[in-house]
Amino acid sequence: MTTRFIKNAWFSSNAGRMRSAALAAILIVLLTGGCSVRTFALNQMGDALASSGSTFGSDDDLELIGDAAPFSLKLMESILAETPDHRGLLLAVTKGFVQYAYAYVELPADEIEDRNVKAAYAQRDRARRLYLRARNYGLHGLETSYPGLRKTLRTDPAGALGATTVEDVGLLYWTGVAWAAAISLSKDDPFLVADLPIVEALVRRALNLHETYDHGAIHVFLISFEMSRSGVNAGAANIARQHFDRAVELSDGNQAAPLVTFAETVSVTERNRAQFRELLQRALKLNPDAQPESRLANLVMQRRARWLLGHTDQLFAD
Repeated sequence: MTTRFIKNAWFSSNAGRMRSAALAAILIVLLTGGCSVRTFALNQMGDALASSGSTFGSDDDLELIGDAAPFSLKLMESILAETPDHRGLLLAVTKGFVQYAYAYVELPADEIEDRNVKAAYAQRDRARRLYLRARNYGLHGLETSYPGLRKTLRTDPAGALGATTVEDVGLLYWTGVAWAAAISLSKDDPFLVADLPIVEALVRRALNLHETYDHGAIHVFLISFEMSRSGVNAGAANIARQHFDRAVELSDGNQAAPLVTFAETVSVTERNRAQFRELLQRALKLNPDAQPESRLANLVMQRRARWLLGHTDQLFAD
């Protein structure tokens, strides 16, 4: 899954202090202003929060971001409670919950399972609920422009998305990722698993509209998605390899996600131990600073690569 993170750098520079002062002024208005002024102020705050996501991913401290992310997400939800149709904020909170659930809830569940199976299952259940929360925000974001979309997706997924444009790619992609992630942790829920065609429609539409989105993030997602359907598609590995090659190309070879995703899905499925190790070692050799906006995502995936290498024998056991 594309894994691509959160940094709030508002207070790290003069520009950041100016933005902080502006937000403080807005908070004062919220307490003292009239209805129309309050709405304007909330929308301004929503714009500021939504636009801050581009700076989050450049942080290099996984623990700091993990501690700060819940507050940021709850702040976004508080603003959304007052301005529920703010598309920029809906995209930011959809993306934020997916990233937080993956990096700080689901992956740690794998890391503790050897020591505490019960705690790992509880973590995964929490991750599933966070993914569903993200999905619901994403669907609402799409429905602000396409009323009734949620209902029509059930009957004609591809047709329901026919009117979407390149402006919708972020919501299409992150809603699809959130939904797919929830399904992957809900194999015992046939109703949720039955939503896979909707997931595919969302991501395929995003691919058709903006194939190069976020340094090839859609292609990274499709590596694992194709392999999840390998039981019905004998050529899944070849298709996944095409997405891998394109993702590496679009990221200029500066992202660990394609390498780790391909190793964890295709290499393991094909029992190619040598390839598995080579790809993960390549991921670990990447310089996270080479693509600053992806620094945190690379650190997350490098952490995953180390864990996978440490479990090579288990993954390739006969």
